[in-house]
Amino acid sequence: MKRTKILTAATACLLLALLPACRKELCYNHFRTAAISLEWEQEWERDYGMDHASSWDAALHGFDYHSLRPDKPEWVTMITYTDNANPREDYMPANGDDINVGDPENQSYLFYNSDTEYIVLSDVASLANARATSTTRSRSSIAYMMEMYPEVRSTNPPDVLYAAFVDEAPEIGIHEAKPMPVRMQPLVYTYVIRYEFEHGIEHVALARGALAGLAESVYLRNGVTSEESSILLYDCEVKDYGVEAHVRSFGAPAFPDSYYGRSESARAERPYTLNLEVKLTNGKIFEFDFDIADQIAKQPRGGVIRVSGIRIEDEQNFADSGFEVNVDDWGEHEDIDLPDDIFKH
Repeated sequence: MKRTKILTAATACLLLALLPACRKELCYNHFRTAAISLEWEQEWERDYGMDHASSWDAALHGFDYHSLRPDKPEWVTMITYTDNANPREDYMPANGDDINVGDPENQSYLFYNSDTEYIVLSDVASLANARATSTTRSRSSIAYMMEMYPEVRSTNPPDVLYAAFVDEAPEIGIHEAKPMPVRMQPLVYTYVIRYEFEHGIEHVALARGALAGLAESVYLRNGVTSEESSILLYDCEVKDYGVEAHVRSFGAPAFPDSYYGRSESARAERPYTLNLEVKLTNGKIFEFDFDIADQIAKQPRGGVIRVSGIRIEDEQNFADSGFEVNVDDWGEHEDIDLPDDIFKH
């Protein structure tokens, strides 16, 4: 008898769907489809007056401005938040997908790419607190920076990260599909860092750098960076003119806020320090540190950082008898999983 009732209900639903005046509310499988299309804003830096895009010197840099634009990711996570239920996750390719959003009333949606390696996501169950943080990386040679920035973690540069927040879905009727365009915006930006040598670049065999003062994390909902800063550790490439690195970051801490646009004296409250460590062909190691607060103030989200006048004197590379410098001698750094309490600031 029970089976007969189930078959009868299913048959009635099917017949009602075929009638012109179908009463869809009688069917058990109600769906409302958001036809999500993802548009990607592939920017590697934000212009705050430097105008790099139109004044880019490809001959100087050795590459085109547009070559730094981040690629689209492969997969995107969509989290649906409601007032009276746990968040729900859906997944889609980079061009979007059709998602059954159920009853979209009082729902909001967070999108981010889910193919990152050097980013840890935390508190995604809470829309207001969901954020991305760089993974820890250690290097014993940055003692000077650790003194300048006590209780600050040293980290890997973050991966490319996009996100978008949609406050509500379009009005969708039962058994309907409605377009839902979503604009994915970058939350990670790139700094082209140029260490320009005045003399002695031919003596440099290996180079690596550190950049202190930039944000430790970013909130996914609105792109605001955390108040906490970090020390980014990265490897560099030796060039004819000096040393170069392309370093991704979340940008300046606590941004956007009223900090930018204040007086120069107020800007000095936040230090930003650039470090270069080089190993010469004779095995000696030298370090250089630079105050770059003025450059970050004008480029809070990506850009070009240039320091010049660096010298390695010939006598500093004396006793070079063909000593072979290799990466093992350079010293290792370590990738460490974030502890559980790293987010309890």
